[in-house]
Amino acid sequence: MTERELDQVEERWGFRFAPEHRTLLGAGLPTGSSRWPDWRDGEPEDLAERLAWPVHGVLFDVEHNGFWHPDWEPRPTVTQDALEVARTYLTKVPVMVPIYSHRYLLADPDRTGTPVLSMYQTDIIYYGSDLVDYFHHEFGRPVPTREDHQYAAIPFWSYFLD
Repeated sequence: MTERELDQVEERWGFRFAPEHRTLLGAGLPTGSSRWPDWRDGEPEDLAERLAWPVHGVLFDVEHNGFWHPDWEPRPTVTQDALEVARTYLTKVPVMVPIYSHRYLLADPDRTGTPVLSMYQTDIIYYGSDLVDYFHHEFGRPVPTREDHQYAAIPFWSYFLD
């Protein structure tokens, strides 16, 4: 993708790619599987769903599995009220950008080396200590244990990893 195309994606969707993610997409937009987000020609609905996936997953667990983050105010007893409060908190969490399927990287143009997370509702695990490590594990070597790597913290999302 060109710099102009990347800028247009960031403008349209309201986030900034991490430097290494931007470099990857600038070198070549992965294609050949619906698991890759198509930032150039993808359906807007698909991209919107992928970008919303992490937050929607947390909301699903608030509604159906009783999840409540310990840093939030006390959970309202009525589920719809709890969802409303959770939505308010979730508007402030860092944006996670899809890389492949349900693997996500922090959207932060000022940070490199943040971990890639596998995100499915509040079942969130490390899938690479950074983007390069992620590609080795997703498409080659087995995923290391947490003890094998030092992982950078991601506000809010790292809670699910402890």
